[in-house]
Amino acid sequence: MLRLPKHNTPRGFVLLADVFIVIFALLFAYLVRFDSSAIPFEEELEIFKTGLPFFIAFRIAGFLIFRSYQGIIRHTSYEDVKRVFLALSTGSVLLGITSFIKYIWFDDFFLFPNSILAVEFIMSIFLLLMFRFTIKIIYVENSKVRKNQAPTLIYGSGTYGLITKHTLEKELGLGNKIFGFIDDDKRKAGKLLEGVKIYHPDSLEKLIKHKNIKKLIVAIKNPSKGNKRAVVNICLENNVEVLNVPSPDEWINGEFSSKQIKPVRIEDLLGREVIDIHHDGITEEFNNKVILVTGAAGSIGSELVKQLIEHSPRKVIMLDQAESPLYDLQVKLRENKTLSGTETVIADISNYQRMKNVFKTFNPDIVFHAAAYKHVPLMEDNPSEALQTNVNGTKNLVDLSIDYKVEKFIMVSTDKAVNPTNVMGCSKRIAEIYAQSSNAFGRTKFITTRFGNVLGSNGSVIPLFKSQIEAGGPLTVTHREITRYFMTIPEACQLVLEAGIMGQGGEIFVFDMGESVKIYDLAVKMIGLSGLKLGEDINIKITGLRPGEKLYEELLTTEENTLPTHHPQIMIAKVKEYDYGDITSQIEGLTELYDAQNNTKIVQCMKSIVPEYKSNNSVFEKLD
Repeated sequence: MLRLPKHNTPRGFVLLADVFIVIFALLFAYLVRFDSSAIPFEEELEIFKTGLPFFIAFRIAGFLIFRSYQGIIRHTSYEDVKRVFLALSTGSVLLGITSFIKYIWFDDFFLFPNSILAVEFIMSIFLLLMFRFTIKIIYVENSKVRKNQAPTLIYGSGTYGLITKHTLEKELGLGNKIFGFIDDDKRKAGKLLEGVKIYHPDSLEKLIKHKNIKKLIVAIKNPSKGNKRAVVNICLENNVEVLNVPSPDEWINGEFSSKQIKPVRIEDLLGREVIDIHHDGITEEFNNKVILVTGAAGSIGSELVKQLIEHSPRKVIMLDQAESPLYDLQVKLRENKTLSGTETVIADISNYQRMKNVFKTFNPDIVFHAAAYKHVPLMEDNPSEALQTNVNGTKNLVDLSIDYKVEKFIMVSTDKAVNPTNVMGCSKRIAEIYAQSSNAFGRTKFITTRFGNVLGSNGSVIPLFKSQIEAGGPLTVTHREITRYFMTIPEACQLVLEAGIMGQGGEIFVFDMGESVKIYDLAVKMIGLSGLKLGEDINIKITGLRPGEKLYEELLTTEENTLPTHHPQIMIAKVKEYDYGDITSQIEGLTELYDAQNNTKIVQCMKSIVPEYKSNNSVFEKLD
């Protein structure tokens, strides 16, 4: 096959080639004009010699004026075709004018017969464009052969699938060979789209094995999570690389290029279909309100701040004790031009006087309480700090909300509060109990939201696995059978906002977390999505359960059941009710133990408050 140089063709060479092509077209026009004529061509030779310098000069002038020779030939486009047409038209007009002047004022002869100029014009357009498109086709085929990549499938035969195909064909440095489209619509199976066959996912595994498919590109705007997960799983099981086309709002300057195609993220394969939230009701609830968000620099807190700002509150108070993350949040809001509606407060929720000053200064209408210590092993080693922040900090906020007549107090809790096996989970359960039992006092409505692990949150397993893959492994999994529930950060925050609207006080809202995910399988998929092979490129190491860690998380205890709400993915947990006076005195007893810094007595007291708390793989098992 003809090979082309990798660098661009010199512009001078293109101009020279164009000149030779139009001269050939002129000669061809004479051949057509005089082939069967009785007038011999020799009689026209003197006229031809006289007119040729003018012809060359005017054609070059047209090329120079419209720079038809400057386009990169292998990327010839509509603009290049337009420039060639304008250049030839300009040259022909100049030839016509000069020919007319010569005839009228000089020797009664035209430069060239009009029929010659007409045929030459048409022939020049044809030959110049054929020259360019021939080079482009040769380059296309040359690129494909040079790369010699295995066939590629595009998942999605709609608009984004076609855009992806066109982009890959245009940017031929990739050298992809589009073997076919995969589409969930069975009615499309077997049909051709721009000459490429459409297949149903049912035949995907057979295609991969029989056609040596090595790459699949997901190009669907809003794919069904279940269908996408099934397709990607088949690809991972068969060592097929899976890439993803970003949504149009992420395209650079509204244009898509092959450089934006990235590997599918593990986050895209977890969870459920996108949850539909009633935004009008959220805006009505939070419009013109002063809203305090504790833990505002954390994963959930920062997303809550961003979403709340969209609903026109009077002010959002961002409170956290973590200085650097709070500064980072400020920077992001400033970049998005949304910082003006916020106040930044550095404070520790366990400091009652500091928190009292915050309530007195800002007098919040609504409180979203997302501040907490959440890492199970760390809190197992530091029970006094779990008590101080998760229990006493929450108590401070609850008491001040009542005193300052806050409308609603929405607490972010965790599935680890259900049948807790660790200090962290028990501390959150005690906080739930206190908030729920306080609902009978004052005007404040206390609402609790409970959900599982959040994808991509600080300290979660997915960022850990990503860093371990980058370091070459191994990936560490505590137990081969351990499972967890997952949801995305924006999704979790949308559900918290929705629960905050529908809550009337005293409820514990439980979210539909989808199916639980086996962490070992998660590690295997992340290895596959990284283009690595388990056992060859990287390994998984089983490290054993950490102190206080469960094999399986729960959203409800065995004694609890749920009541439905108007939202199918939000339920109300029916839980045991506690007497406000009893829980208050018990928490006060816990607080006294904090001063003594006696972890054993602290945990023992926590177990007496929450009898279902049974330590697991912990030094505190002796207290059960």
